[in-house]
Amino acid sequence: MGKIKTGKNNSKKDVIARKAAALFIKKGYTSASMRELAEAVGVEAPSLYNHIGSKSEILQTICFKIANEFTSHLDNTENSPVNALAQLETIIRFHIQMMLNNFDEVYVANHEWKHLKEPFLSNFLFQRRGYEKRLVVLLESGIKSDLFKKINPYVAVLTILSALRGLEFWQQHKKNISNQQLEEDMVNHLIKGLIK
Repeated sequence: MGKIKTGKNNSKKDVIARKAAALFIKKGYTSASMRELAEAVGVEAPSLYNHIGSKSEILQTICFKIANEFTSHLDNTENSPVNALAQLETIIRFHIQMMLNNFDEVYVANHEWKHLKEPFLSNFLFQRRGYEKRLVVLLESGIKSDLFKKINPYVAVLTILSALRGLEFWQQHKKNISNQQLEEDMVNHLIKGLIK
């Protein structure tokens, strides 16, 4: 076994997190072992501990990396000078790109978060609920500005987020459609149901 191979923009911890995410999808968080992760990374199990403290720390790293990327993007979008419709489209496109480009880590953050230990579990759920509430406020703003139909904004947010999570199934059964076409079609379907 050798050293952890990193790319130009990746740290060893990033490589471990990506390999762990793929392993967690394949075996489930609880069934995946550190020995299996070491094999996937290409190192001896003891050398993993030079870079990461435990399997639960890896899960925390993955979940909060993804949560922070979504939150940071939402911060930037809310501070942009465009209207609620353009902001919502930007957010939907970001979700799609995250699912297409960081599928393993997004999938783990969506499904394995329940194995986080306290206080990380509560913090993650707080961040997730806060994100959803901010999306509701965005939709309420669009309704008040007469950009969107008068609908229940909470139901609209749940519908949008559920549809975007549906990309998990597309990833597993990729059809003959380009990523660009998929993104355009999803944006069209999700936005057209809201606008007047």
